[in-house]
Amino acid sequence: MELSYKILFYISGFIIVWAMVGYPVSLKIIGNLYKNRKLEKDYSHQPTVTVMVVAHNEEKVMLEKLNNIIELNYPQEKIEFMIASDNSTDRTNEIVREFIKEHHDQKIRLYEVKARKGKTNAQNEAQKNVTTEYLVMTDANSMMDKDSVTELMAAFTSGDIAYVSGRLSIVNHESSDVSSAEASYWDSDLALREIEGRIQTITAGNGALYACRTGDYYDFNPIQCHDSAMPPLYALQGKRAIANHNAVAYEKAGEVIEDEFGRKVRMNRIILKHILPDARILNIFKYKWFSYFYFGHRTCRYLLWISHLTVFISNALLVSESWFYVMTFAGQVLFYLLALVRAVTQTNNKYLTLIYYYCVTIIAQWVGVYNILTGKAKPFWQKAESTR
Repeated sequence: MELSYKILFYISGFIIVWAMVGYPVSLKIIGNLYKNRKLEKDYSHQPTVTVMVVAHNEEKVMLEKLNNIIELNYPQEKIEFMIASDNSTDRTNEIVREFIKEHHDQKIRLYEVKARKGKTNAQNEAQKNVTTEYLVMTDANSMMDKDSVTELMAAFTSGDIAYVSGRLSIVNHESSDVSSAEASYWDSDLALREIEGRIQTITAGNGALYACRTGDYYDFNPIQCHDSAMPPLYALQGKRAIANHNAVAYEKAGEVIEDEFGRKVRMNRIILKHILPDARILNIFKYKWFSYFYFGHRTCRYLLWISHLTVFISNALLVSESWFYVMTFAGQVLFYLLALVRAVTQTNNKYLTLIYYYCVTIIAQWVGVYNILTGKAKPFWQKAESTR
């Protein structure tokens, strides 16, 4: 049994360390080997585009979003707008209709989804009415930079590029320790995505702003989300998903832990499938860097919930073996105690907040797994009010 405990301890420990430290460090080293490979752009590439905004009861931000998208710097004759309203029951649809009446010079359509089945379903339904060459998708509470569509389209420089993700910029990173922690996470993750996309392909996108060819659009199961499903799909088709971080969307992060926790639980509603969505990913000879990227950036992160439990339990069962196991177990206990201290005292200490935020992320994964196993995982999303 002792050998089994050690195997569990070292495998789980490796997954945690590789996900949080090993993979980011290795990717930066690999990135330096490809430092001459730059993101190519062609600003003369200005195809017809539909900007799709998915909304459910977004009356607080809908008017601001509509004014935001019609100010985009893109040829007016080549851009259309579609608001996919996922069975909104507040004034969202009314606001859109009034805006359309007041802006006859703009090509704006409202698509009303009759039965609420979540964001992906709304995109699936609305996409069937799109006639432009490209689709740009964005959230109602994400304000787009004026040149964001131009930047997204400029990155489609070859036929194998099927997906381009923009950059989410957190505008309220100084509002609270929670939003600051989320902004720190995004900054570090965006750095990894830039390298992945430059070398071959990114492993996940960003729901605030991304684009694909209309012909490449795929009707995903509504429980899935494009952020995590589209890039792997295209990678397995031999295509590329890349990131152009000059295409920017501005958004508020949750300012209270309840909002961020709820968002993370929703993100993990299909976490078990995303650990290895397709066995073909393991074929490193065919998919090359993507196999490496996915394992380090996704598989290991999606296994953190179980890895932390198994490394803790196996470590507890090994403490009598040597001082090394005593030290590692004490370190784990201290780590969780520091998170508890932050939760109880609400201190603004930066380091305690990062530890606390990390632990909340792991708990959110556990809740996601629980919802999957109990059949409670749903494709719906509840708005984080502090992000509006």
